[in-house]
Amino acid sequence: MLLLRLNLPAHRGLRPLFLFTRFGSRQTQPFSFESKVRSVAMASYSTAATEASRRLLFRQLFEKESCTYTYLLADMGHPAKPAVLIDPVDKTADRDLSLIRDLGVKLIYAMNTHVHADHVTGTGIIKIKVPGVQSVISKASNAKADHLIEQGDKIKFGDLYLEVRATPGHTLGCVTYVTGDGLNQPNPRIAFTGDAVLIRGCGRTDFQGGSSLQLYHSVHSQIFTLPKETLIYPAHDYKGFTVSTVGEEMLYNARLTKDEETFKSIMENLKLAYPKMIDVAVPANMACGLQDVAVKAEAASS
Repeated sequence: MLLLRLNLPAHRGLRPLFLFTRFGSRQTQPFSFESKVRSVAMASYSTAATEASRRLLFRQLFEKESCTYTYLLADMGHPAKPAVLIDPVDKTADRDLSLIRDLGVKLIYAMNTHVHADHVTGTGIIKIKVPGVQSVISKASNAKADHLIEQGDKIKFGDLYLEVRATPGHTLGCVTYVTGDGLNQPNPRIAFTGDAVLIRGCGRTDFQGGSSLQLYHSVHSQIFTLPKETLIYPAHDYKGFTVSTVGEEMLYNARLTKDEETFKSIMENLKLAYPKMIDVAVPANMACGLQDVAVKAEAASS
């Protein structure tokens, strides 16, 4: 008897399908009804996920002085082409807005993963230059924004959405944004981890309500529980890396692969310099990036 294995993509625990046949015989044992249903379901899921991935416009942008990544996402399958911008920087806000115009998308949210200490967010400038754009940051950060988000919230743009996962530890109010889970959402999923997980590292924990143990628990409960093929896009990179996966970081992250006590010891002995922008960046970012610029300019001219 010959055993043929059909190499279909595995998903959600579905087992590969096997076909039994005999040499010298045209008779083939048919698939069971259950197998047919599974095959159709897999094909439908794959088609929907592929379509969702195609409709997601995704751009990774870089600000070289603070080594910050900004991410633009848009639903190109929706008539309005709604878009979100994650972790914009003030110095590159005009560049980002120029790209948004070129691509013909409609920016609806300017979002931050946390209150940054190394640069001023571009959220405030963007709100002034594009009326109607709304700012987003976590409620736990105690910063000002149009929308204060919490664990489990969904940020919708068109038919796509980002799930909010609370990942404090680098700062008190850090969150990770993860693309949606479902038939009509991109596959693999994408996690925008801020400073909670960097490629082969993580953000420091020695200021702004940081806690090494809290960061360790956040990452292992909220990020490392995602499917291993989930793509990781951090807020910064200092070595030229652009993307990783959950599976890679679980294996190779120099800090987060250690046990809890070793991780704590590593973080307590980093001996990092005081961030040069912190005294300017944090107060501005608590106001979600100079949201009072227009008011000050008007007052100065009167």
